[in-house]
Amino acid sequence: MIESDSSVSAWVGLGGNLGNPAAALQDALDALAHIIGVELAAVSSVYQSAPVGLSAQPDFLNAVARIDTSLEPGELLEQLLRIETEQGRVRLGERFGPRLIDLDLLLYNETVLQTEDLTLPHPRMFERRFVLEPLAEIEGDMGMAGGRRLCDCLRACSDQRLKKIGSLQFASHCQIS
Repeated sequence: MIESDSSVSAWVGLGGNLGNPAAALQDALDALAHIIGVELAAVSSVYQSAPVGLSAQPDFLNAVARIDTSLEPGELLEQLLRIETEQGRVRLGERFGPRLIDLDLLLYNETVLQTEDLTLPHPRMFERRFVLEPLAEIEGDMGMAGGRRLCDCLRACSDQRLKKIGSLQFASHCQIS
Protein backbone atom coordinates (compact mmCIF):
# COMPACT_ATOMS: atom_id res chain seq x y z
CA MET A 1 0.00 0.00 0.00
CA ILE A 2 1.15 3.54 -0.70
CA GLU A 3 1.78 5.71 2.34
CA SER A 4 -0.56 8.68 2.10
CA ASP A 5 2.12 11.20 3.05
CA SER A 6 4.44 10.05 0.22
CA SER A 7 1.94 9.91 -2.60
CA VAL A 8 0.48 12.49 -4.93
CA SER A 9 -2.56 12.45 -7.16
CA ALA A 10 -2.12 12.08 -10.89
CA TRP A 11 -4.64 11.79 -13.71
CA VAL A 12 -4.25 9.45 -16.67
CA GLY A 13 -6.21 9.62 -19.91
CA LEU A 14 -7.06 6.27 -21.50
CA GLY A 15 -8.12 5.95 -25.13
CA GLY A 16 -8.20 3.63 -28.11
CA ASN A 17 -10.06 2.93 -31.33
CA LEU A 18 -8.72 -0.31 -32.83
CA GLY A 19 -9.63 -3.91 -32.08
CA ASN A 20 -11.91 -3.99 -29.05
CA PRO A 21 -11.34 -0.55 -27.49
CA ALA A 22 -13.58 -1.23 -24.47
CA ALA A 23 -11.54 -4.33 -23.60
CA ALA A 24 -8.29 -2.42 -24.23
CA LEU A 25 -9.35 0.34 -21.80
CA GLN A 26 -10.29 -2.25 -19.17
CA ASP A 27 -6.98 -4.12 -19.64
CA ALA A 28 -5.04 -0.86 -19.36
CA LEU A 29 -6.92 0.10 -16.20
CA ASP A 30 -6.21 -3.32 -14.69
CA ALA A 31 -2.51 -3.00 -15.61
CA LEU A 32 -2.41 0.49 -14.11
CA ALA A 33 -3.82 -0.88 -10.85
CA HIS A 34 -0.98 -3.42 -10.68
CA ILE A 35 1.92 -0.98 -10.93
CA ILE A 36 3.87 -0.93 -7.70
CA GLY A 37 3.57 2.56 -6.28
CA VAL A 38 0.15 3.21 -7.86
CA GLU A 39 -3.30 2.95 -6.36
CA LEU A 40 -6.47 3.62 -8.34
CA ALA A 41 -8.60 6.28 -6.68
CA ALA A 42 -11.35 7.00 -9.25
CA VAL A 43 -12.34 6.20 -12.82
CA SER A 44 -14.71 8.08 -15.10
CA SER A 45 -17.34 6.65 -17.37
CA VAL A 46 -16.33 5.64 -20.88
CA TYR A 47 -16.99 8.23 -23.58
CA GLN A 48 -17.12 7.86 -27.36
CA SER A 49 -15.53 10.64 -29.37
CA ALA A 50 -14.84 11.41 -32.99
CA PRO A 51 -11.17 11.27 -33.99
CA VAL A 52 -9.13 14.47 -33.92
CA GLY A 53 -6.92 15.27 -36.89
CA LEU A 54 -7.05 12.20 -39.10
CA SER A 55 -10.81 11.74 -39.52
CA ALA A 56 -10.76 8.56 -41.67
CA GLN A 57 -10.62 6.20 -38.69
CA PRO A 58 -13.04 4.70 -36.15
CA ASP A 59 -14.36 6.71 -33.22
CA PHE A 60 -12.36 6.54 -29.99
CA LEU A 61 -13.37 5.33 -26.56
CA ASN A 62 -11.91 7.44 -23.73
CA ALA A 63 -11.84 7.57 -19.94
CA VAL A 64 -9.82 9.25 -17.20
CA ALA A 65 -8.43 7.63 -14.06
CA ARG A 66 -7.18 9.37 -10.92
CA ILE A 67 -4.40 7.55 -9.16
CA ASP A 68 -2.40 8.07 -6.01
CA THR A 69 1.25 7.38 -6.70
CA SER A 70 4.65 7.46 -5.11
CA LEU A 71 6.30 7.40 -8.55
CA GLU A 72 7.92 10.50 -9.98
CA PRO A 73 6.36 11.84 -13.21
CA GLY A 74 9.05 10.34 -15.48
CA GLU A 75 8.78 6.95 -13.77
CA LEU A 76 5.01 6.99 -14.13
CA LEU A 77 5.30 7.89 -17.82
CA GLU A 78 7.67 4.93 -18.33
CA GLN A 79 5.09 2.61 -16.77
CA LEU A 80 2.32 3.99 -18.99
CA LEU A 81 4.45 3.45 -22.10
CA ARG A 82 5.26 -0.09 -20.90
CA ILE A 83 1.54 -0.88 -20.59
CA GLU A 84 0.92 0.46 -24.11
CA THR A 85 3.70 -1.72 -25.50
CA GLU A 86 2.49 -4.81 -23.62
CA GLN A 87 -0.99 -4.25 -25.06
CA GLY A 88 0.41 -4.19 -28.59
CA ARG A 89 0.69 -0.50 -29.36
CA VAL A 90 3.20 0.19 -32.10
CA ARG A 91 4.15 3.81 -32.67
CA LEU A 92 4.42 4.40 -36.40
CA GLY A 93 5.06 8.12 -36.12
CA GLU A 94 1.56 9.00 -37.39
CA ARG A 95 0.26 11.69 -35.06
CA PHE A 96 -3.43 11.40 -34.07
CA GLY A 97 -3.72 8.11 -35.99
CA PRO A 98 -5.60 4.98 -34.97
CA ARG A 99 -4.26 3.00 -32.03
CA LEU A 100 -5.03 0.02 -29.84
CA ILE A 101 -4.40 1.94 -26.63
CA ASP A 102 -3.17 5.37 -25.64
CA LEU A 103 -2.28 6.32 -22.06
CA ASP A 104 -1.51 9.97 -21.40
CA LEU A 105 -0.25 11.47 -18.16
CA LEU A 106 -2.55 14.49 -18.01
CA LEU A 107 -1.81 16.02 -14.63
CA TYR A 108 0.58 15.19 -11.81
CA ASN A 109 -0.67 17.03 -8.76
CA GLU A 110 -0.17 20.72 -9.62
CA THR A 111 3.19 20.11 -11.27
CA VAL A 112 4.16 22.23 -14.26
CA LEU A 113 6.94 20.49 -16.16
CA GLN A 114 8.47 20.51 -19.61
CA THR A 115 11.14 18.01 -20.58
CA GLU A 116 12.00 16.35 -23.88
CA ASP A 117 9.69 13.43 -23.03
CA LEU A 118 6.96 14.95 -20.86
CA THR A 119 4.94 18.15 -20.59
CA LEU A 120 2.63 18.71 -17.63
CA PRO A 121 -0.16 19.58 -17.70
CA HIS A 122 -0.66 17.63 -20.94
CA PRO A 123 -0.38 20.32 -23.64
CA ARG A 124 -3.57 19.48 -25.58
CA MET A 125 -5.87 18.40 -22.76
CA PHE A 126 -7.57 21.81 -22.56
CA GLU A 127 -8.70 21.48 -26.21
CA ARG A 128 -10.16 18.00 -25.77
CA ARG A 129 -13.66 17.50 -24.39
CA PHE A 130 -12.92 13.73 -24.27
CA VAL A 131 -10.37 14.57 -21.56
CA LEU A 132 -12.13 17.46 -19.80
CA GLU A 133 -15.58 15.89 -19.48
CA PRO A 134 -14.43 12.62 -17.86
CA LEU A 135 -12.02 14.59 -15.67
CA ALA A 136 -14.89 16.81 -14.51
CA GLU A 137 -17.02 13.72 -13.87
CA ILE A 138 -14.58 12.43 -11.25
CA GLU A 139 -13.18 15.74 -9.97
CA GLY A 140 -15.96 18.31 -10.23
CA ASP A 141 -14.66 21.85 -10.65
CA MET A 142 -11.06 21.28 -9.65
CA GLY A 143 -8.38 23.91 -9.82
CA MET A 144 -5.40 23.12 -12.02
CA ALA A 145 -1.88 24.36 -12.50
CA GLY A 146 -1.73 27.91 -13.75
CA GLY A 147 -4.84 28.97 -11.84
CA ARG A 148 -7.25 27.40 -14.33
CA ARG A 149 -10.61 26.02 -13.18
CA LEU A 150 -11.93 22.91 -14.87
CA CYS A 151 -15.39 24.45 -15.45
CA ASP A 152 -13.79 27.39 -17.29
CA CYS A 153 -11.78 25.02 -19.46
CA LEU A 154 -14.93 23.06 -20.34
CA ARG A 155 -16.82 26.25 -21.24
CA ALA A 156 -13.96 27.39 -23.46
CA CYS A 157 -13.60 24.00 -25.20
CA SER A 158 -15.04 24.16 -28.70
CA ASP A 159 -14.88 20.37 -29.16
CA GLN A 160 -18.45 19.10 -28.68
CA ARG A 161 -18.20 15.58 -30.15
CA LEU A 162 -18.68 13.37 -27.12
CA LYS A 163 -21.12 10.72 -25.89
CA LYS A 164 -21.11 8.81 -22.58
CA ILE A 165 -21.52 5.11 -23.39
CA GLY A 166 -20.60 2.97 -20.37
CA SER A 167 -18.19 2.31 -17.56
CA LEU A 168 -15.11 0.31 -16.63
CA GLN A 169 -14.84 -2.18 -13.78
CA PHE A 170 -13.01 -0.44 -10.98
CA ALA A 171 -12.02 -1.82 -7.63
CA SER A 172 -10.15 0.46 -5.26
CA HIS A 173 -7.21 -0.90 -3.32
CA CYS A 174 -6.13 -3.17 -6.20
CA GLN A 175 -2.50 -2.47 -5.35
CA ILE A 176 -0.24 -5.48 -5.39
CA SER A 177 2.85 -5.08 -3.23
